Parts: sequence; structure tokens; C-alpha cells
Amino acid sequence: MSASGNFWKPLAAAFRGAAERECLRLPDRPSWSFGALLEAVGRAAEALRGLGLAPGDRVLAQVDKSPEALALYLGTLKAGGVYVPLNTAFTDAELAFFLKDATPKVFVGRPQEEQGQGPAAPGLGLGVGRPETGGRRGASPRMRRLSLGPSGEGTFAERMAAAAPDGPTARRASGDLAAILYTSGTTGRPKGAMLTQANLESNARALRSCWGWRDDDVLLHILPMFHAHGLFIALHCALLGATPTIFLPRFDALQVMGCLPESTVMMGVPTHYSRLLDAPGFGRRHCAGIRLFVCGSAPLAEQTFRAWEACAGTRLLERYGMSETIVIASNPLHGERRPGSVGFPLPGVAVRIADQQGGERPRGQVGLIEVRGPNLFQGYWGMPEKTAEDFRPDGFFITGDLGAMDEEGRLSVVGRAKDLIISGGSNIYPKEIETLLDDLETVAESAVIGVPHPDFGEAAVALVAPAQAPVTLEEVRSALQGRLARFKHPKQVVNLDALPRNAMGKVEKARLREQWAGLFAGEG
Repeated sequence: MSASGNFWKPLAAAFRGAAERECLRLPDRPSWSFGALLEAVGRAAEALRGLGLAPGDRVLAQVDKSPEALALYLGTLKAGGVYVPLNTAFTDAELAFFLKDATPKVFVGRPQEEQGQGPAAPGLGLGVGRPETGGRRGASPRMRRLSLGPSGEGTFAERMAAAAPDGPTARRASGDLAAILYTSGTTGRPKGAMLTQANLESNARALRSCWGWRDDDVLLHILPMFHAHGLFIALHCALLGATPTIFLPRFDALQVMGCLPESTVMMGVPTHYSRLLDAPGFGRRHCAGIRLFVCGSAPLAEQTFRAWEACAGTRLLERYGMSETIVIASNPLHGERRPGSVGFPLPGVAVRIADQQGGERPRGQVGLIEVRGPNLFQGYWGMPEKTAEDFRPDGFFITGDLGAMDEEGRLSVVGRAKDLIISGGSNIYPKEIETLLDDLETVAESAVIGVPHPDFGEAAVALVAPAQAPVTLEEVRSALQGRLARFKHPKQVVNLDALPRNAMGKVEKARLREQWAGLFAGEG
């Protein structure tokens, strides 16, 4: 199906056709119907217009998860704005960067912070750029700051209540911006991935098809709304078909266990599934009615994959994506879901494994994962040089991930190119080691990084969270003996209480490399 221009249009049509149907089932508030959400979106759009928002202007949102926050996002689409969600854990110092970089017309934060005197104070005047220029900033009125709380309180909520619910939908072309998602920023300056109306709609329709979305599906939503996984991948599937969502404010294992029997689909990160496995009493009885468990946003360990199958009686469906592409590939709904593989590219999405020059590598060989398709972002906000650097002349995007593709076209992700370890001139792929370490009963989880070494240039170091007693280097070497070439064996083991992870469960390897960079400084 062709894109609709403004992505809000097909969503609104679905809502109108199911106005009386339950939309959001809330744990501590009355449920919202699709008609109620449709009205709230209309009020949010008019409130934004009343604040001076014009098509193409940015709305920066650092708000708690709530139905009103969803209305703010969808209202931004309806008004033709560009939605820019931010992690609620960002500090004022971090927020100052995003305010300066995104140059929003409207900033919506949390009520408890609205009276603060930090960098987001109302007196801070910021110019507003035009997305068509890739982030050029020009003179404009000052940014307007409002608030929105988890229970629907705040100054933006007050403006919504006073606004009309039935204003027009802004005309937008399929190639116009709909959202900017900032990458996690674990290495250097965060980058704003510019996603178009067509990016959002094409990916939502492809996922609904690939995952066999049904009219009687009930989504269990446990994810935050500042990331593609929770805001786009999960919610768009349910909203586009006007099917109900159990809308939990955060992940809580016991609460999730109580909601699973009422659900048919759940999407989570590997940490969510690991925590459910560790929850007392969790088992097949909780999962009997779930037709699909989707896992993404971070690599799924084979150990977790197999433990989940044994405990829950069903295989997790692992998929692969990123802020710049939303979802690239998915394991099949019907057919074999292989541990260690993220499955096949979505329909219409081309994936190749390339060398450093962009030449396609033979099947089975490791190389750079490159992507082209309707899901591919427009570039990085205000960073034309970085955009040009990451795109090939033929339009393929260099993801920065290393992977391989088998003869059937199944994709496996080996790791990040920046995580590749070159020790003594030999390439070492951390995931290969981590997979074996995670299989050890003495290891709860592991991460392998490369740090400077006076003799080898780089050396592999295994950082492990032990299951019980500390893990020794001798134990690791013994476990890898005969399974991996000696040059791939870690040269040191570091025991940690837990591996540092970002909000979406990805291990922060850049932080670990920085922390342990001097481990071998006294040698040589």
C-alpha cells in the first residue's frame, strides 16, 4: 500500500472505525477508548497550534509514559510537527544539548521540573530551524515550555482541555519529517536520526504483515515511549489496526505476570525476559495465551533464548533494527526461529554484507551490514557531513554493525564495527566469545571488549557478572580451550556485580572500554 502523506491520516481512520473499542487499558485509571484518544489527539494538535507550532517545527518531549503523552505524540503528527522524544533520565546538562541542537518551538517536560531555573527555563530563546535544510537554524520566536505529568496533569494538559478537538490535519508529504530520534550518545555527540512520514508508515505496515497482527490481538506494552521500540514498533502495530493495548507505566515482573493471561503479544528487551525467568513462580501457565513474544533493542543471548523456550514453552522472535531504520529484519512468524540469527530482511528492505568499500561479500563471510529501503531515515539532523559519510553512493546506509548472511538469506549480527578487536593483527569478534562465556554455569552475563595492549596493540578482556563465585582467567581459558583459537582467548577477566546498560538494555561497551583502558598499562 502506498504511503498516506501524513501518517496520522490512516491512524485517525482506524480510530474512527473503532471509536467505542477499548484502546488503552490502564492499571490505575479508567481505560481509554479509541474515540477518547482520537479526541485527545485533536485537542493536543490544537493546543500545539495555539503555541505557534507550524508544520516542520519540532516538539521536544521529556515526559513520563501516559495516555496524554501518546496524545502529544500523535497530536504533533496531526499538526504537522516533528516529534523529538527524550529519555526521562537525562539531566539538565544533557537536556541543554538537545534544546540547542533540535531548536524546538515547544518543549514539554514534567511538572516537577517546570519551575526550575536550569537550561530549560522559559527565558532561554532558541531559534527554530527548517527540517528541509537538514537542521539549518534561523530567527524565530522563543521556545514555549510546558509540562505534562503521568496522571494527565500539567500546563500542557490544561491547554489540551481548553482546546477544540476537531481541527484540521496538516498536509504533509510522505518525505516530510515526522520524528527525530537521538541515538544513545554512548560515543561522542548524540546524533538525531530524521524519520519521515513514509518511514513510520511503511515499517508499521510491514511489521503488522510479518507478525500476522490480528483483530483480536491485545498488546502488553511495557516499554518506554522515548525509543523506537516502544513508541513506534510496538504501538504502531496496535494503533494502525485499532486493537487494545495493556499500557503499563514500566516493567515490573509481577505486574507483567498478572497481565500476560489477558494478552496475546508482548514486546521486550532481553533484560525483560531474563527478569521474568528469574521471577518466582513464572512458567508456562502465564504464557499459554500469548501467540508472540518479540525481543529486540539489544542482542539476545542464546542462553536466554533456550532458557525461555524451556520455561515458557515458546520461542522468542528476535528482530533487528535501530533508530535510523526502525526494524530491518525479523525472524519468521511461521518457521524456524534460530538462536543467534535476527532472521530475514523485511519486505522491500534490501540488506547486504559489504567490505569497507561497499562491495558485497560472499555469503557466510563477516562484513558491514548495509541497508536500503522505505524504512531508511533521511539523514542526521544538522550533520550533513556525517550523513554523507554513512551513506554509499548507491543509497545504502552503513549501519556500523558487523554481520553475516547465510545461503537462505538469514542475517546474523556479530557486533558493532567499533567493537571489533584487532589483536596482533588478527580480528576478534566479541560476540563469538560472549556466546560461549554465557553458556558457562558460573557466568550470569558477559561482555568482551578490546583495550590497549603494549605488545598486541589490543587485547580482549572478558567482563563478567558471576553467577556465584568470581570467575577466574584460568577457568575461562579452560572453557574456551579447543572451542576457539588461542588468539581469541581473553587475556584478562574482570568480575563485576552487573554490566552497565543503557535505557534499552544495551551493554555500554564504550563506557567499559574507557573504564578499563589502562588495564595493561604497566606491562610491556
